[in-house]
Amino acid sequence: MGFLDREHSVAGSNWTRWLVPPAALAVHLSIGQIYGYSVFNKPLSRLISGDLTAETGAPGDWSLFQVGLIFSVALFFLGASSAIFGKWVEREGPRKTMFASALLFCGGFFVAALGVKLHSLPLVIFGNGVLGGIGLGLGYISPVSTLIKWFPDRPGLATGMAIMGFGGGALIGSPLGTALMARFAGDGTLGVGSTFLVMGAVYLLFMLFGAFLIRVPADDWKPAGWTPKPQAAGGMISTHNVLVDQAFRTPQFWLLFAVLFLNVTAGIGVLGQASVMIQEMFSDRVLGAGNGVTAAAAAGFVGLLSIFNMAGRFIWSSTSDRIGRKPTYMIFFALGAVLYFLIPMFGNMGSLVLFVAGFCVIMSMYGGGFATIPAYLRDMFGTANVGAIHGRLLLAWSAAAIVGPSLVNGFRDSQIKAGIPAAQAYSTTMYIMAALLVVGFVANLMVRPVAEKFWAQNRAPAASHD
Repeated sequence: MGFLDREHSVAGSNWTRWLVPPAALAVHLSIGQIYGYSVFNKPLSRLISGDLTAETGAPGDWSLFQVGLIFSVALFFLGASSAIFGKWVEREGPRKTMFASALLFCGGFFVAALGVKLHSLPLVIFGNGVLGGIGLGLGYISPVSTLIKWFPDRPGLATGMAIMGFGGGALIGSPLGTALMARFAGDGTLGVGSTFLVMGAVYLLFMLFGAFLIRVPADDWKPAGWTPKPQAAGGMISTHNVLVDQAFRTPQFWLLFAVLFLNVTAGIGVLGQASVMIQEMFSDRVLGAGNGVTAAAAAGFVGLLSIFNMAGRFIWSSTSDRIGRKPTYMIFFALGAVLYFLIPMFGNMGSLVLFVAGFCVIMSMYGGGFATIPAYLRDMFGTANVGAIHGRLLLAWSAAAIVGPSLVNGFRDSQIKAGIPAAQAYSTTMYIMAALLVVGFVANLMVRPVAEKFWAQNRAPAASHD
């Protein structure tokens, strides 16, 4: 396996760094399929009955709640594997890591296909949830870490390119999965088993392309004509490196943990309930018979949010290269808090346009938060262990994936049980989200440069080539 070792993937002097973004996108567009996994939920819950039009399945069919565990387990293992294997990723390099990610993520589809054929939910969860989730974690952090090393002059742009791909993976994965299930509908599993096999094979080819294309820069490399600026007193971009174990002990790490957790919590809960929320807040009962938001229109709203989520990852991370990471998050939290506070008023006004526009901006900042945080970590801790540090920070994502939906769904249910109309049941939740973003604003405001006692020995001065 020597070809996969880090020392065999060091770029030569004539290799261009602009080949790294396609390699990163090949992986992130593939693993981003997890955001489109919901297209399999209903077919998986009708494997025995074979009737997708029935409101309930046959005896022995899995419930939607049980099927939903696959997605939750995958996200949990994404965060957990990122934290556990972060040091290994930095030590072994991106080629071996992305190769392992491809085998795990795509192998998970093959195991899940067997689980579908045997009608074994634990086997499907183990395949797409556990194996696939670990593949997600390795495939998520390794390209980002490598891009930051290749683009020290534009880290926000670099990470935005890759993480935009992760956000857009569902735009490919959802229609691909739907089309393949229709093509293989007669395979005895409503097309799910055959679709898993085909998608696993297709994604394997793309991810292996990314793994074999990727390179790491030599230790003495820097972009032609670029010179790191000396760190000014109080400057927010460090020229020093902090190793992962030391970073874990700094207040900056935990402040940024809070920043990511609060930004994601506020966005992910709404993203998971967007379709139901817009239909209940703008129903026929509210707007008049025939004027309410239909299920088809709500699906379009969810698609629009996905586009803004994806575009925000690139636009906001690129903006952060010009205005700085800390000011960018100030905008996220201040503007987000105002919009969440205003959303109930937009609903009471019956203004669908303002409601949609407000959530599109919120979702762009939700996606932008994911893409900007790696560059923020690079500013604080340097490039030496940024992948491992990023991996540990992603535990904030795992926690937010539990807290956000629980807040939205829990408060909605309690409000409805208290007799409050469904159209108004989200007001309390929106005010809580606004309050969380105010806390995030304070946490971001408290971020300062890392103290010198945490610095590692700097590397030798860099030589220049591109």
